[in-house]
Amino acid sequence: MASEPPKLTVGAALQQAIRFLSEHGIDSPRLTAEVLLGRALQKERVYLYSHPEAPLPELAWIHFGRWLHERSQGKPLQYITREQEFYGRPFRVAPGVLIPRPETELLVELALRNEATTVLDIGTGSGILAVTLALEWNVPTFATDLSADALAIARTNAQDLGATVHFVRDDLASAFADHSLGAIVTNPPYVPAGDAPNLQREVRDWEPAAALFSGADGLDHYRRLEPVCRRLLRPGGWLLGEFGHGQAEAIAALFAGWEEVTIHPDLAQIPRVLAARRPMTY
Repeated sequence: MASEPPKLTVGAALQQAIRFLSEHGIDSPRLTAEVLLGRALQKERVYLYSHPEAPLPELAWIHFGRWLHERSQGKPLQYITREQEFYGRPFRVAPGVLIPRPETELLVELALRNEATTVLDIGTGSGILAVTLALEWNVPTFATDLSADALAIARTNAQDLGATVHFVRDDLASAFADHSLGAIVTNPPYVPAGDAPNLQREVRDWEPAAALFSGADGLDHYRRLEPVCRRLLRPGGWLLGEFGHGQAEAIAALFAGWEEVTIHPDLAQIPRVLAARRPMTY
């Protein structure tokens, strides 16, 4: 009787995966392969190098192979692992929400420079801003989104991380009373519709278009947000909002009637976050 062929080892599977991802033009093929193989084995990445001769279990190979195929088709790694870290905490993500970006942490850092106050996150997505501020501040925190799928994910993140956030399904924030809030944070859609062909396929083909695009110049949501935020904020209340490359001048013009209007750059020195205070009188 012929002997069974040797089983694929962890080390061999890792090297094959790196080559496969490289051939399909995937960025960071080694890191991607390590993350997916570690997840398939339910082991830390160090295990892959400390036990390269260990046989790869059949079930792990099935999961690993499926995830490699999905990634080769452009599916973002975060949608495969269903997780992305933000401000030092693990958040669940899925195709119904944008993948959190490190640039958005600037918005949290700027918020925390202010005195803790009742805060609303408009267009919460996965809930990263609302949940983070609720945990850092321990103040009444509210969040809105028009997407039921996004709110379900945000609620799960709040529950998993132990944050108290009041979620409301709403287009912007029509359900809130005038002058009832001390602060508003938002990371709204801001990509110009015409930029779609230039986006990475992971973004263009997988992330929700409703959370990405906002009219011809990317500022349609901000044009709607300005009067909404002016109505909701108490006199002297503040707004922080993320925006895109090349939009700083137009954003500042939209909020020219506000006080203390400043534009803050991210770590790459790209203008990224608007900060403004509602005038004491308007």
